[in-house]
Amino acid sequence: MKTLFLLAMSQPQGGSPEGSLISTLIMFTLIIAIFYFMILRPQQKRQKDRQKMLDAVKKGDKVVTSGGMHGTVAGIDEKSILVQVAENVKLKFDRTAIAAVVREGETPEK
Repeated sequence: MKTLFLLAMSQPQGGSPEGSLISTLIMFTLIIAIFYFMILRPQQKRQKDRQKMLDAVKKGDKVVTSGGMHGTVAGIDEKSILVQVAENVKLKFDRTAIAAVVREGETPEK
């Protein structure tokens, strides 16, 4: 039993340690590149698009908050937005609470 374990754990006689190290580094680099292009880069693009949408919000735009509240922008501060949800009812939200801007004849942007 011990000899079977030792045979399984021993390195092959013909292989060089440099060759396995290089192939390991190539695989590691390939995994990092795939991770970057499949996960990190698209997430950064979505963040830029969202920030652009929040910067473009202006008075009179119809918005949907992350809580699902629909309303019209009545005022804008640096960090907050005043949203009119009904006649004489205005609520103050943080800018980051805006989930989508609804333009006439379009579906909400996300």
